[in-house]
Amino acid sequence: MSYNTIHRCANDPAFNDRVTACCAQENLDNPVQQADTFRWDIASATDVEAAYASALAADNPNPGGDESVITDLMLLANVQANWTTVFPMVESP
Repeated sequence: MSYNTIHRCANDPAFNDRVTACCAQENLDNPVQQADTFRWDIASATDVEAAYASALAADNPNPGGDESVITDLMLLANVQANWTTVFPMVESP
């Protein structure tokens, strides 16, 4: 794991757009704001960080937007896994 990789992933516009889309599909009230809350948890998840690092090493020009690198299922699973951490007083939808 690399903090640089996590930082690059969490600040990747395509990755953030996909996290926002995931939050919208999960029916969160303000998906843009909620995605900003989740992005660091997701970027630092072992599977996401490893996939992003591998894509960077392979010179993938769009690791955060490439669904073969970080799948939608990976994003969804990490949003759902972090739900109670991000929103401890709210039940998941």
